[in-house]
Amino acid sequence: MSIRLHVLGAARVVTGSSYLFEANGRRILVDCGMFQGSKTLKALNYRTFPFRPADLHAVLLTHAHIDHSGLLPKLTKAGFRGPIHATRSTVDLCSIMLPDSGHIQEMEVEQLNRRRSRKGEAKVEPIYTAADAVACLDQFRSVDYGKWLPLGAGIRARYWNAGHILGSASIELEFTESDGAAPVRVLMSGDLGPDAKLFHPDPNGPVDLDLVVCEATYGDRDRPATTVSGRRATLAAEVNAAAKRGGPLLIPCFAVERTQEILADLLSAMEQGEVPEAQIFVDSPLAIKATEIFQSHAGELEDNGGLERLANSPQVRFTESADQSRSLERLRGFHIIIAASGMCDAGRIRHHLKNHLWRPSTTVLMVGYQAEGTLGRIILDGARTVNIQGDEVKVQATIRMIDAYSGHADRSEVLDWLAARRPIRAGVVLVHAEERALAAFAPTVGEQIVPPDQVMVPHLDDTIEIAAGQARILAPVPTRRLEPDRVVGHDWHNDASAFLLDLRAALDKAADDRSRGVILRRLKRALSDED
Repeated sequence: MSIRLHVLGAARVVTGSSYLFEANGRRILVDCGMFQGSKTLKALNYRTFPFRPADLHAVLLTHAHIDHSGLLPKLTKAGFRGPIHATRSTVDLCSIMLPDSGHIQEMEVEQLNRRRSRKGEAKVEPIYTAADAVACLDQFRSVDYGKWLPLGAGIRARYWNAGHILGSASIELEFTESDGAAPVRVLMSGDLGPDAKLFHPDPNGPVDLDLVVCEATYGDRDRPATTVSGRRATLAAEVNAAAKRGGPLLIPCFAVERTQEILADLLSAMEQGEVPEAQIFVDSPLAIKATEIFQSHAGELEDNGGLERLANSPQVRFTESADQSRSLERLRGFHIIIAASGMCDAGRIRHHLKNHLWRPSTTVLMVGYQAEGTLGRIILDGARTVNIQGDEVKVQATIRMIDAYSGHADRSEVLDWLAARRPIRAGVVLVHAEERALAAFAPTVGEQIVPPDQVMVPHLDDTIEIAAGQARILAPVPTRRLEPDRVVGHDWHNDASAFLLDLRAALDKAADDRSRGVILRRLKRALSDED
């Protein structure tokens, strides 16, 4: 049997998850995620798919995060008419997340087109609209964990708990031919959750596989061992330090799950007197709806973390409208604002950063992975000035980061999960990670899980041929959407933005107009030399 797996996203980067299987005349897509990070990566979201959407027979979705689900409305808009299979919780979350994604794109394109019009440039269209996302939801079909889902032509799939977010799954695919040969079994890890996750049990999965396609987001690091109480203590220490600075505590946070975890721990810490009582503003309409979905699925959670308190606490205020969000600008003193997006690449958190980053009394607390090229990563890496919504903003706030709330398993946890899947006969494919993590993790997988020559790290648009006990990356494709050296989170757009900010800072610091003229003449000479 010949099975081909086309790696169409999350190859040497952490976003854009998408994998196309071709076998027995069927085409099955696992995930259809949006690229995030640099402009070079995000430009892929606007390009046509590297396959005909109408030719797909089904989509299998691991979970609702936008880097796994965010291009599904574009897929259906482009002609896909088959079913999108996901767990019931994922279906419910996508019912709010995808329309929200469409709305954000409409708003951001509207702002962009105003700027383009002033420059005399042509307008651009959003990738899809909120209405497109709503239409896409008609194709979702819910599946149960542990039950085989027939996909036709001897192919079936089974969902396993991944412990990442509500409804998240690893997906096992089994390919069988009519000649009676043993089936070929492939496991897609999806995103794997860590130990000490508030709402979920540890991830699980099947054993005795031919190939495992595994995420490696934290493949280069082990987080310090923690417990739920230890994680809350870490958060409390950051809150107390922020309160002493006297200004707002801004927490860029994914609206789904991370917000609910942070909110539950903040309320517990306040109730127990571990941090001062303060008003907590959840500035995300999506987070409000997500909290309601969590409450409706509370019976599925291992520890619901006191979900019933989140919407009823006098310390919590949900700001739904844009006017309510803008009214937070007038607040002074210590208060807490939780707003999406988690990597500061979109949403209302950018508005709050624009208003408060320049204040020394402000604290910004990152509580999740910041992909290379995102605004969150740029701030975390120590930028002195950033560009937000066309304005230069000086970074004088205190920037902090805690890993304890990460939704991803770390190096040791992924290794333990892989070890529990053995035997793995054909190898392990590492995806959903940046180059540094992959360079550190691949040799370890080759030492502890499978032979070194069975560890594969594909580039974007690579094809892997799979058979019983065998897998190999085929010769390089003649045309790629991006060459390997350009598939990086940090690109020339980031460098250009940083350079312009540095140039402005140098001109401002110059002693006089003569000194500024010298700087500009030197720059012009350098540009002339390049020509």
